[in-house]
Amino acid sequence: MREGSVLLIRTHDAKGRTVWGFPKGKLHAGETAQQAAVREVEEETGWRCRIETELPNSEYWFQRKGQRVKKTVRWFRMTPVELAGETDGEVDEVAWVPIGEALGRLTYDTDRDHLKQASGAGAADAG
Repeated sequence: MREGSVLLIRTHDAKGRTVWGFPKGKLHAGETAQQAAVREVEEETGWRCRIETELPNSEYWFQRKGQRVKKTVRWFRMTPVELAGETDGEVDEVAWVPIGEALGRLTYDTDRDHLKQASGAGAADAG
């Protein structure tokens, strides 16, 4: 987050639908959740960021190869330090979006909830 805006990414889900959300990814061997978060944000957006605080986890289920899989995502509020380079091509678009607009653009309710908590924005700010 910076100056009333939040960094969003546009990708596609497994069914090819457009999704607006936040950067996320998987841990590499020996990597902490914090290290992975900073790395993934930089890889997906080109922005090197600093963690300010941890936010509540998200947990959800999805299907992979006919099996139900439970996924837990750890979230962090970050502040940009510098534009460090180009994206790694995993995302379709990277955009700094005003928080009120982002609340309307985000695809998933859990992402909106995290943004509200991280920014102190209430439902009235989304209009």
